[in-house]
Amino acid sequence: MTAPEPSRTYDAVIVGGGHNGLVAAAYLARAGRSVLVLERLDHTGGAAVSTRPFPGVDARLSRYSYLVSLLPRKIVRDLGLDFRLRTRTISSYTPAERDGRPTGLLIGGGERRTREAFARFTGSDREYRAWQRFYDMTGRVARRVFPTLTEPLPTREELRRTVGDEEAWRALFEEPIGVAVEEHFTDDLVRGVVLTDALIGTFADAHDPSLKQNRCFLYHVIGGGTGAWDVPVGGMGALTDALADAARAAGAVIATGHEAVRIATDGRTAEVTHRTADGEGVAATRHVLVNASPQELAALTGDTPPPPAEGAQLKVNMLLERLPRLRDTSVDPREAFAGTFHIAQGYGQLGAAYAQAASGELPAEPPSEIYCHSLTDPTILGPDLAARGYQTLTLFGLHAPARLFARDNDAVREELLKATLARLDAHLAEPLADCLATDAQGRPCLEARSPLDLERDLGLPGGNIFHRELSWPHAQEGTGRWGVETRHAGVLLCGAGAVRGGGVSGVPGHNAAMAVLEAGEG
Repeated sequence: MTAPEPSRTYDAVIVGGGHNGLVAAAYLARAGRSVLVLERLDHTGGAAVSTRPFPGVDARLSRYSYLVSLLPRKIVRDLGLDFRLRTRTISSYTPAERDGRPTGLLIGGGERRTREAFARFTGSDREYRAWQRFYDMTGRVARRVFPTLTEPLPTREELRRTVGDEEAWRALFEEPIGVAVEEHFTDDLVRGVVLTDALIGTFADAHDPSLKQNRCFLYHVIGGGTGAWDVPVGGMGALTDALADAARAAGAVIATGHEAVRIATDGRTAEVTHRTADGEGVAATRHVLVNASPQELAALTGDTPPPPAEGAQLKVNMLLERLPRLRDTSVDPREAFAGTFHIAQGYGQLGAAYAQAASGELPAEPPSEIYCHSLTDPTILGPDLAARGYQTLTLFGLHAPARLFARDNDAVREELLKATLARLDAHLAEPLADCLATDAQGRPCLEARSPLDLERDLGLPGGNIFHRELSWPHAQEGTGRWGVETRHAGVLLCGAGAVRGGGVSGVPGHNAAMAVLEAGEG
């Protein structure tokens, strides 16, 4: 823990040491500003951390956030980060049963192999050609939209001109994504594989008129200008450790164990009151950057908080002694689990699961997707575990809104976990439980987190992983020049709840730093 100097006035005080706050700290400190970061916990990183969740087991898991797509290489270059990503060799595998036999769709491993996999699974080339056309369209949008995330907010019409494709604009920005999915594809499972990117952490139907599913889909397909989702080498904590190192090297003061409790501002200067185990202190500053939720910002400034956006996911971390065998013997488990392993994500299944959850029931067939990071990055396992063939599995369950857990969080979490793993077991040649490793106390290496758990552990309002519903990446009424401005002059929101926030991107942190530097004062 680094203690700030009690009487010191800083050019910028950053509330929260998550990855966005660290990005802002590094940019501002490198520009010669004096910077103080106040972090409530005894470590930095927020949700983007690597931990050893299982006692006595040398496996470092990306516990809450898993893959990287939205982090601009510009930020990595600008800050000189010692941080690497690895591309997954397979995009996805989706098991299914057709004509009474186990089969599945493996996407990846090259164009020829993917085309042949589509033909075997669907019986023709039609769906593969539709796949190519659809993702050629999203790829064009990605290449044009992604660079704008670290620029001042364009207007809606400016972004439309940047996209320069009226068909793509209609499909992604104006009509429910379900329309485009149904126009392009006929196979139910292929439709579901496409739709799932619209539902990560977002509780919506394919035809939701709010288009919140479109916004989720957009952010999942534009990352890096390609839409690829890569594995951070060393786990997600490697990124936030590199950011903390860069901020400190540039002169930023990072004070862990310091909880900001109040922001007072007159529009020209501000004071941030913070609390430690030893009492309270006050830091004076010109700019305050809040790397927390809009609800926490309101609590700090005394404003009325906005209603929380509901989280809708089940997160499960596991360590296996070996990957399970599959009923579909045509695919190697090391390939099936190398990308995104889709469970119960047919288009009809996703619609039914949403309808059941919206009516207050647990989905009969809970949809989920699974990632095995250790296949791409074995460094997260200790040498002994790696040599013995151990693997990590991370499961992300969809359509699990916080409201379902309100009556009894522990009981509902356990019930949903059991049903979710049963859907996975239906495609395995052996129960997953037989493959689980055990910790030092002999307990299975498995932990599950509901939206209510994430709210408690990480301060995510409603357990929403994006802090609020995702926004369009263009200006709207009151969004300001960079999308980080608040109604208080000199107080900026640099967390996931900022415009163009969400995911592990660093974009709100970069944009808040740019807003400060543009202001010109210390």
